[in-house]
Amino acid sequence: MDNVSKAVHYYENGYKCSQAVFAAFAEQFGITEKQALQIGSCFGGGMGKGEVCGACTGALMVLGMKYGQFDLNDTESRAKSSSMAVKFLDEFKKRKNSYICRDILGCDLRTEEGKNYARSNGLFGTLCPEMVRTAAEILTEMLGGDE
Repeated sequence: MDNVSKAVHYYENGYKCSQAVFAAFAEQFGITEKQALQIGSCFGGGMGKGEVCGACTGALMVLGMKYGQFDLNDTESRAKSSSMAVKFLDEFKKRKNSYICRDILGCDLRTEEGKNYARSNGLFGTLCPEMVRTAAEILTEMLGGDE
């Protein structure tokens, strides 16, 4: 199963959008499935506040694993990871018009009314899987295909 299919599969089986994208790619970068699911668990639904889409956050975590700075003297990796994050978010916005969860869903998850609206209109089951798919597709393209 390719990483895009894996990400969608994770989401459709009940994991949050952030977990789904991060877990689909994480083992390639030395993170176990369990670790990825745990790390990604607090970022779904735009960190539960309708901010940056959790699928995007999961993808940014993967880009951090690939390009992220860990040595303070390595300013090149710092610039590269920042550039890749911007590139990812720009491409996601180009394809989906926004990378902000509440804009994508058309409701504010910070409120009970917004959460109820999303649930009653099936948005987590219709819009969110497409966001997971799109994030995983862009990430696959940026990484040069499934590694």
